[in-house]
Amino acid sequence: MVVGDGGIMEAEWMERGKCRDLDPAIFFPNDGIGVQAAQRICAECPVKEPCLEYALANRVDHGVWGGTSERERRRILRQRRLSRVQLTHN
Repeated sequence: MVVGDGGIMEAEWMERGKCRDLDPAIFFPNDGIGVQAAQRICAECPVKEPCLEYALANRVDHGVWGGTSERERRRILRQRRLSRVQLTHN
C-alpha cells in the first residue's frame, strides 16, 4: 500500500511492474519514438491492466501507463463516458 495526497492506494501491482527497476524517464518521453520504446516494455508487463486502470482512475496526464500514451488514455476515457451516457439513455 502507498499513502499519497489522496489517502491510501492499493499499489501492490507496482512492485511487479517491468518498469520498477528502470529509469522513470523512459516512461515520460518527449517524442513519439520514446512513447513507442516505453510501450514495447509495457507490452509484456504482467501488470499492464492494473497500471492502465490506475492511470485512468487518477486522471494521470503525463507519461506512458499500462502501455498507453496520454492521447490514448484520453480516448479511452471519452469512449467510456460515451458508453455510460448511451446506457443511461436506452
